[in-house]
Amino acid sequence: MSNNAAIVELSQTANKFRSSIVLQAENKYIDVKSILGLFTTLVGNTAYELHVHGPDADEAKEALSAVFAKHSLNVKVVD
Repeated sequence: MSNNAAIVELSQTANKFRSSIVLQAENKYIDVKSILGLFTTLVGNTAYELHVHGPDADEAKEALSAVFAKHSLNVKVVD
């Protein structure tokens, strides 16, 4: 994905939460709150896994799932 709008929206959404939010792409782990990390990782049609842990994890998963779906990104939210 080279969709800058999606990357910015993901980072901004993630930063609203206190939980740890990490995107796994093969053997890489990216802090979703890091816009630079997203720019260097979200490319192509890789399948991603989203790991969220913390006090507001359920809300964060819901909000981020909506952003991923809006931008047609292939992401599996891990419980």
